[in-house]
Amino acid sequence: MEEMKMMLVDDEERFLSTTQKLLSKKGYDVLTASSGAEALEKLRLHNIHVVILDVKMPGMDGMETLKVIKKTFPLVEVIMLTGHATVESAVDGLKSGATDYLMKPTDVKDLIRKAETAFEKRQVLEEKIRVAQTRSFMKSPREIIRDTE
Repeated sequence: MEEMKMMLVDDEERFLSTTQKLLSKKGYDVLTASSGAEALEKLRLHNIHVVILDVKMPGMDGMETLKVIKKTFPLVEVIMLTGHATVESAVDGLKSGATDYLMKPTDVKDLIRKAETAFEKRQVLEEKIRVAQTRSFMKSPREIIRDTE
């Protein structure tokens, strides 16, 4: 079974390094990015399953980054992270394709739980895609009989 690979995206270097260390100690494979642009570049280079994405960042903010991620890498699950959550930003994020929302400061256990749930969601979706692709290549018994007549 494939191991979850996640990426933390935040402009706060201290948050990135501390959280990455905590997650790595628990056995998770974690990349970090300090901007939306850097996150998009790493997504092009690595098979990342779950992104924990800060909403407020200079330059390309989290909402803009989320929209590009979902357009370019639709199977990547994104959990929005913010210290400035409002109902509006949560709704906007969910409408734009975010899987969930976390408030800063967040407990690492909560982050792991939400990341694991998002990863499971992705695995279910990938399995549905595999089944659909397999069905498109397979013929039904009726089609096989009809082809041999």
